[in-house]
Amino acid sequence: MKKILHITKRYPPYIGGTEILCHDTCAALKGKYEQKVFAFNDAPETVEEVYDGIDVIRVGLWKVIASQPIGKGYGKLLEKTIREFKPDLIHFDYPNPYGAHYLLKAIKKTKWKGKFLLFWVMDIIKQKSVEWLFRPQTKKLLAMAESVEILSPVYTKNTSYLPYYDKRYRVLAPRVGDERLNVTEEQKALAEKIKAKYNGKTLVFFFGRHVEYKGLRYLIEANEYLDQDRVQILIGGKGPLTEELQKKASKFTNVEFLGRLSEDEVNAYLLACDMFAFPSITRNEAYGISLAEALYFGKPGLTFTIVGSGVNWVSIANETGLEAPNCDAKAYAENIRRLMDDKELYKRLSEGAYKRAHEFFSLETFEKSANDIYDEMFAE
Repeated sequence: MKKILHITKRYPPYIGGTEILCHDTCAALKGKYEQKVFAFNDAPETVEEVYDGIDVIRVGLWKVIASQPIGKGYGKLLEKTIREFKPDLIHFDYPNPYGAHYLLKAIKKTKWKGKFLLFWVMDIIKQKSVEWLFRPQTKKLLAMAESVEILSPVYTKNTSYLPYYDKRYRVLAPRVGDERLNVTEEQKALAEKIKAKYNGKTLVFFFGRHVEYKGLRYLIEANEYLDQDRVQILIGGKGPLTEELQKKASKFTNVEFLGRLSEDEVNAYLLACDMFAFPSITRNEAYGISLAEALYFGKPGLTFTIVGSGVNWVSIANETGLEAPNCDAKAYAENIRRLMDDKELYKRLSEGAYKRAHEFFSLETFEKSANDIYDEMFAE
């Protein structure tokens, strides 16, 4: 049985898009390949355990600097893992410059020879001022990779590195539609209560982290151009900008902050809402899992145009939702009004959202794509 070593920043139960995608990949390949995951722990201790049937090494966390976990002994343990596990293929999640530094050293020391799959989640964007420091190692990773895995086809056209990569790209779109999205009777009942609470208003729902690139201030500004007696904006989640956003919205009576939501509550709001707000504004938003989930429920997406992001590939303008010029709150509001007033348009986009999510982002589609990618890698 061929062996795969997955190297990622963190791994579930830690919640994050890349981490969940790595977990889902392991689950899709379980039984066909022998797998091991190498990641950081969220505690100082180094732990080796079995999680959902996969061997996981979690290196003790020392500190996090600019979103990069750092762990003492990471390099030595990675080298030891490669020597002892002897993977036939290494899958590395990028960006992870600290991990990349030690991976390149470990490969040289162990004289490892195998296939290398680089999963390019996103460019280094937030830390752009220091990105140049990591260019040499990034180029080495690209040169070593037989294949680069990406979230959407968009990234092949809008990144500082991939246009110069002349080998094979493979797309692995994150899945939705697992057991978490199976609607229960309790969730349906809660959804009816939510609808009743707002007495027939059009419900525009968002959930996610309250950080700058999520563009929530533009959603609140869009409310200036709406009939506030007809629409209710519901903002789930929390983050460093929550208080600032609440102050910005304090003059409105039709904007409500819901706080952190349980999985049952998220499902209920997705059932109850009429459309899903996803006002992200930068390429920090590489994909949009919550957007894909909303489409899965047949809710049209409200997005901005983001050059180089997969957001506008997840939700297709005029097919699964409506798209406004980036940071244009007035145009964003106009799209909300269009969906409120044009019933035929709403019906078409709702049906398109449901169809796209169930065809492109289903568990079955994901499992087939993951298996195809690794089977092809080993066949080459």
